[in-house]
Amino acid sequence: MSIKTVYIFFVIALFGLNLQAQQSHQKLDVFQDTLIKISNAAMAENFDHKKLDLNGKFVKTLVEALKTPGSFSYPFDSLKNVSVIKSPDQAFRIISWYIQLENGTYRYYGAIQMNTNSGPLKLFPLIDQTDNIKDQNAINDNQNWFGARYYEIIPVTSGSRLPYYVLLGWKGNSQTTTKKVIEILSFTKDKATFGAPVFDGKNIKDKNRFVFEYAKSNAMFLKSDKKAGMIVFDHLAPFDSEMLGKFEYYGSDGTFDGFKVIGGKLKLQEGLELNNDANSMDELYADPKKNNKPIRKF
Repeated sequence: MSIKTVYIFFVIALFGLNLQAQQSHQKLDVFQDTLIKISNAAMAENFDHKKLDLNGKFVKTLVEALKTPGSFSYPFDSLKNVSVIKSPDQAFRIISWYIQLENGTYRYYGAIQMNTNSGPLKLFPLIDQTDNIKDQNAINDNQNWFGARYYEIIPVTSGSRLPYYVLLGWKGNSQTTTKKVIEILSFTKDKATFGAPVFDGKNIKDKNRFVFEYAKSNAMFLKSDKKAGMIVFDHLAPFDSEMLGKFEYYGSDGTFDGFKVIGGKLKLQEGLELNNDANSMDELYADPKKNNKPIRKF
């Protein structure tokens, strides 16, 4: 076969691949439009049974969309009520969202889509079992998920061990409090595991995840800080010492703590001084300086 013939075959094959990719993208555009309509309708409903019925349709449509070849690279960035974030190493992405119920609580939904390089879809559905999880420090799988809407993924590698991933998530909780979560995700063979004893520091013992709870009227900063090389967060305290343990009275006391990766562990760093500001454009990252309620240190 001549070089010219090989070149022609190569051009034809490349054209075919480009055409297939274009068709897949157009198909996913249609799926996204449908998902937007279902999501908006669910958010506009007042009754739980209608919200949940629409959310069921949303889940089915999303799964069908993800079966489309090349779906991993499709951003779904017009789905404003849904968080879609990829791991920095491109190994997977997490799609997560929530439904707020009539009683002021939240139900979470999501999936982990693995990067199979356009191969068959590999998906871990995330089943929110918050109401049934008696110990929020328990290590769980994707079928027993401590639900959250994730907004950041931070990979941690150490030596020859498999990496684990730190997930930062928002977890609306009730009519009086909000939660945020530092979750640990790892993969072994065909299993996704949430939670691991990787936290280290003063007064930390056998922690598998970190859960913060504070007054719903307040905000909390929780974000990776590349300049500092760590995960930084507000130190939470009650407004008054008499309110200790009553999280509806908790908020930032104006100081910061953090976790720094040392030897594959997340080592607690207290009393940090930060020079960078929170991103006020993101509802998940709120500047604690804008809190209206005074916090008393004790």
